[in-house]
Amino acid sequence: MKVMVIGRGGREHAIIWALSQSPKITKLLCAPGNGGIAELAECVPIGELEFDKISDYALENKVDLVFVAPDDPLAAGLVDHLESHGIRAYGPNKDAAIIEGSKAFMKNLLKTYRIPTAAYESFDNYEEALGYLRKQGAPIVIKADGLAAGKGVIVAQTMEEAEEALKSIMVDQAFGASGNRVVIEEFLTGQEMSLLAFVDGTVVRPMVPSQDHKPVFDNDQGPNTGGMGTYSPVPHIDPAIVQEALETIVIPTAEAMVKEGRPFRGVLYAGLMLTPDGPKTIEFNARFGDPETQVLLPRLKTDLFEIVLATLEGRLGELEIEWSEEAAVCVILASPGYPGLYPKGLVIDGLADVKDALVFHAGTAVENGRTVTAGGRVLGVVGKGRDIAEARERAYAEADKIRFEGKHYRTDIAKKALV
Repeated sequence: MKVMVIGRGGREHAIIWALSQSPKITKLLCAPGNGGIAELAECVPIGELEFDKISDYALENKVDLVFVAPDDPLAAGLVDHLESHGIRAYGPNKDAAIIEGSKAFMKNLLKTYRIPTAAYESFDNYEEALGYLRKQGAPIVIKADGLAAGKGVIVAQTMEEAEEALKSIMVDQAFGASGNRVVIEEFLTGQEMSLLAFVDGTVVRPMVPSQDHKPVFDNDQGPNTGGMGTYSPVPHIDPAIVQEALETIVIPTAEAMVKEGRPFRGVLYAGLMLTPDGPKTIEFNARFGDPETQVLLPRLKTDLFEIVLATLEGRLGELEIEWSEEAAVCVILASPGYPGLYPKGLVIDGLADVKDALVFHAGTAVENGRTVTAGGRVLGVVGKGRDIAEARERAYAEADKIRFEGKHYRTDIAKKALV
């Protein structure tokens, strides 16, 4: 079968890598792809939001299935568009992808169905939001309602930070129209955990848990990013808590979406806080996480394409999904200045020297035969091992072989799992 993946980042590289191992796939395409993806798939110069070009290309080239990976095209309805042209597509429809596209929708859904989450209010009026903020005090969490590339969440420790964040989102429009509405919510304390699941309506097949590192600097300091690294499994978190999160949050949310007439089909991502009162929902995403995918798919023993087909054919509940006992640790190598302004076009050396880890390209391009930086998060280096310690050691040893000007990364990825 001929399969096209939509996207250009590290998540898409990991998906392409996993799909490339399926004997059922005869040709892989990626629109638009990146420098690393080009080694496994034919890259097509079409943007993720160029819906007509995507469907025209798929029809003209007899593409059997399109895997829509990123949040923006899912929220904008690419799956619906493809299906309307008779093209099979994997991912939630627009009505279901709203669980990520609107934080206000997501929070209202959780409140309606009594699914554990932080206390909150949402506002589309700046003065009203400011009044509520001052009444609640700090620390507090302020979120742009819409999509913001993983950066639209500000955890404010002081009132000064909180008021500055609110003004930045609603008045200065730091995230554009995504900040026309904000969600202001209770600050939760505890361990964070990501729990993803393959979902088809009320059928929920959980993946192994992972833990992401959002702040840019060691010890969770500095502004939030799209993710500076991740690891799986999470040995320091009791499996009973993971099961509780599945039974009280993930499964009820899938069932709630069906009751709302928005059945979810694809990958549902629950971002959780393990509080003293039990697991609570921080966010839901409507797709594979980035960089969680980079540690989850290397642990997946079942053919990813078989899972995709089972979902689309209504037999996900019958499929046995197997996972490796090995651990995986991903370290993100970022451009100088990220998550703020950063240069592009910096030459990357040492990729050929990496022998004992997977390298997923996130923001790269090929210019004049050389791989160069083309994004804030440049590469994800994934070490595998018998346990977290071994996987972590490999990830960092191999990451050190890669060189580009101003390269920076966190040195404490997965350290929490070693305590």
